[in-house]
Amino acid sequence: MGVDKGDRLWFHISFPSHATPEFQTLSGFAAAWTQSTGPLPYPAQADGAPLSAREWTMKTSIVFLLCISVFPGFSQGRVVREDEAGFAECNVFFPGQVPPEGFTEPFHVKICQQYNKEPRFATLYSTKDKIPLYSAFKYTKPAQNEEENWLVEPQIDDPENDLHEMVLEADIIGTVANLGANQALTSDYVDSGYERGLLNPSLLNEEDFQVATYTLTNAVPLSPSLSKIWHRDVGRVVEQALVPHCSKKDHLYLLAGAIPSSVRVKGKVSVPETLWLAACCDAPEGWSLGIVKKVNDENSLVDLTVGELEKQLLAGVHLFKGNCGEDKQSQEKSEAILQAVSHIRSGEQVGTSDNQEDKDSGLVRKVAGIIATPFIKILELLIYVFVELVKFVFYFLWLVIKKVGSTVLDGVYSLWNGVVSYLKAISMVLISIPYDVARVIVNILLGFLQIVQDVASITYRILCIPVGFFLHLAAFPYHSICAIPAVLKDMATGIGGTFSLVIDATAALLHGFYYLAGHIIKRFVPKGSSDD
Repeated sequence: MGVDKGDRLWFHISFPSHATPEFQTLSGFAAAWTQSTGPLPYPAQADGAPLSAREWTMKTSIVFLLCISVFPGFSQGRVVREDEAGFAECNVFFPGQVPPEGFTEPFHVKICQQYNKEPRFATLYSTKDKIPLYSAFKYTKPAQNEEENWLVEPQIDDPENDLHEMVLEADIIGTVANLGANQALTSDYVDSGYERGLLNPSLLNEEDFQVATYTLTNAVPLSPSLSKIWHRDVGRVVEQALVPHCSKKDHLYLLAGAIPSSVRVKGKVSVPETLWLAACCDAPEGWSLGIVKKVNDENSLVDLTVGELEKQLLAGVHLFKGNCGEDKQSQEKSEAILQAVSHIRSGEQVGTSDNQEDKDSGLVRKVAGIIATPFIKILELLIYVFVELVKFVFYFLWLVIKKVGSTVLDGVYSLWNGVVSYLKAISMVLISIPYDVARVIVNILLGFLQIVQDVASITYRILCIPVGFFLHLAAFPYHSICAIPAVLKDMATGIGGTFSLVIDATAALLHGFYYLAGHIIKRFVPKGSSDD
């Protein structure tokens, strides 16, 4: 665990080798502690390093907080493809959207660091040295709080991986091929005596920009004292010398970089031999400036032109397009900036005695740390076992609650269905009552009307019998008398017809006899005798 006085609070917890990834990812608790308590007023070191009594109490409290706190982070970043221009959407962090030229080695990887789907800064990473060569960013404003959720870039080690964003290292163990082959991991810093020093300092960023800085692709190995001094100097130079003299603060472009050395942490991660900062104010009366700090001289802080800085880097390197108008920059502003840097440098020299006192007391703290380390390891193991037991208990309680809750919910659901069915049946019955009553009333009325109709019909038929009889009886004489002439006529016609028939029959009979007699006579009387 490392602390920067008044500036930053860094934590590192060494977990047992059998600790689960879920347990290891809880290292993000540092953010919540910093937000609730503020920065610590006393120093602390990594595992095996000095720890005072207050620091022991602090670390013990933090570890216990670890058991009950989870602070997930969500940071994105992607490796820029070769067919994309510059740093793609992260080109906005360079003057004229033109990145530095001359970094053309095949092991140089361009990363567009993002958070919440917005670009936050750009990084050129060396897979050979396992450190960033530079990070390009803009000054936002001093950070209020710091959240440390360290992430790695899966695509650097496994380009074919589907993870296109930065993730917590513990979350991808075993899922990314060759993890750590081309980039530094947290394990590379454990018990190494080095801290993860940010090229793009978190203290110069706010909110989402600050959260995005905590990635291992933005970190280089620095000793705890150098890390504190470098970030303090960068913060003072930017806030006191550069920002006040740039008329457009959103046009102040910053490049923070490191020159790798042959010294390696655990034979893998290169320790920088030089740290540098380049600034460009791309505005009217603009200017550019370079700052260099040698790692072997923590108190050094050399100001120089961007052109002079480029000569200390790789051959053919050009940091800013057109050197950011270095030949036309305002002499007055340049002198004011250099004077401010000189004041910052002087203030650092004044503080050298304090640093010496820290170094003198370091031996005592180191001895105390060596003695305390085994107890810390045992405590961490006990806490790990305790956490697993707590997790088991909570999981068991969750199963019990889930089962009981499921049974209760099923009962409530069944009861609800019964109540709904009962209310539905009652409602249907209540609704049908008026309908049935109305139907009975209608049937009664129809039956009454049918009875009335039948009574009227019977009465009509009964009354119709005597009336018809009397009518027919009264009409009989009339019809009888009126029928006499017709009967007489018919009788006369019959009698006349009878006589006529008799006459006709007699005449026909006589005619027949006459015809017969004539025929007989003609047949039997000879013709001669008739001639005689």
